[in-house]
Amino acid sequence: MFEYIFGKITELNPAYVVIEANNVGYIAHISLHTFSVLDKKETYKLYTHQVVREDVNMLFGFSDKSEREIFKLLISVSGIGPNTARVMLSSLKAGEIKTAILSEDVNTIKSIKGIGVKTAQRVIIDLKDKINKTNVEELDSTSLITNTASSEALAALTMLGFPKSKAEKAIKAIISKEFDITVEDLVKKALKIL
Repeated sequence: MFEYIFGKITELNPAYVVIEANNVGYIAHISLHTFSVLDKKETYKLYTHQVVREDVNMLFGFSDKSEREIFKLLISVSGIGPNTARVMLSSLKAGEIKTAILSEDVNTIKSIKGIGVKTAQRVIIDLKDKINKTNVEELDSTSLITNTASSEALAALTMLGFPKSKAEKAIKAIISKEFDITVEDLVKKALKIL
C-alpha cells in the first residue's frame, strides 16, 4: 500500500520505529540492520511493506529497497512469516542472505536463531532462481573470508604487543598476494614481516 514514508523519527528502538509524516505517526517494525542505519538520524525515507491478514495488519520498514526485496522473497517461502524474515534480516545483511542462497550455504542460513536445517534448505530451493533477478548486491565470499581472517589475525597480533598500524600493514601485504589464507597462516606470515 505504501512505497515509503518520509518524516521525522519520533521514537526508535531495535524492534520498531515511529515516523511522523503530515501529523500522523506510523509505527513500522524494523530489523537490527535498519535500526543501526536510523540511529542518530532525525528524519528518514523509510521503505515499507504492509502485511495484511485476517488477524494481522502490520507495517514493516526498511532502510533501503534491497532489504525490502529480500524480505518479500523470504515471506514467500512456506513456513517463514514476517517476524521470522525480520529476524533473518537482523542476523544477516540482504547481500549476505543472497550470497548464502546462491552458494547453497545451508549452514549460514541455519545459523540464524529459529531456522532449522529443513527451513534453510526450503529457503534455498524456493529462492535460488528468484533471487538472481533481484537488484540486491551479492557479497563476494572471498572478501568475507579475508575480512574475518584479517580481523582475527589483527586481534591476535595486537594482543601479542605489536602496534595496530604495523600489524595492519603486514596483514594487507599478505592478503594482497594470498586471498584464501587461514588465520593461523596469516599470523605466522605477519610475524615474519614484523
